[in-house]
Amino acid sequence: MIEVKVVKVGIDVNSKMPVIVLRKKGGGKTFLIWIGLFEAQAIALTLQNVKPPRPLTHDLAKSLIEKLHGKVDKIIISDLINKTLYSRILIRKKEESVQIDSRPSDAIALALRLSVPIFVEETVLNKVAIDNEPIGDEEVQDFKKKLEDLKPEDFTG
Repeated sequence: MIEVKVVKVGIDVNSKMPVIVLRKKGGGKTFLIWIGLFEAQAIALTLQNVKPPRPLTHDLAKSLIEKLHGKVDKIIISDLINKTLYSRILIRKKEESVQIDSRPSDAIALALRLSVPIFVEETVLNKVAIDNEPIGDEEVQDFKKKLEDLKPEDFTG
C-alpha cells in the first residue's frame, strides 16, 4: 500500500465535474478521482478548515464512530473494477476490527475530518496514476541550451 495525500479539489475543465487530486506522499505519482458535487464540497470545506453551521453527512459519520468509541485507523482505495474505484474504511473498537465498503470520495471526506492516513493499493495506483517525478537538473540545462540556440528564423514556417 502507498500513502497518498489530497492535493486539492477542483473542476475538470472537460467534463465540468468535481475532481480530487491525490499525490503519493513524498511526491511522484498523482491521480485524479472524479466525484459528486456534495462530496467535493465536503472535502473542500475540510481542506479550508471551514466548519458548516450544521453537520454534514461526513460529520455525522465521524460523530457516530467517535460516540460508539470506534477509531478509524486508515482508509484504503483498494480496487478498480470496470473504471470504478472502491475503498474501505478500517475501523477499530477495542479488539475488534471492521472494514466498511465505501466510495473513495466519502472515505476521503471522513479521513480528512479524522486526520487519518489515506492509502492506495499499489496495483490500483499503477493503473490510474501519472508519474510526476520532478525534472532533473540535466533536463533543465538541456532545455536552457536549446533556448539559447534558437534563432528568429526557427519560428517562421
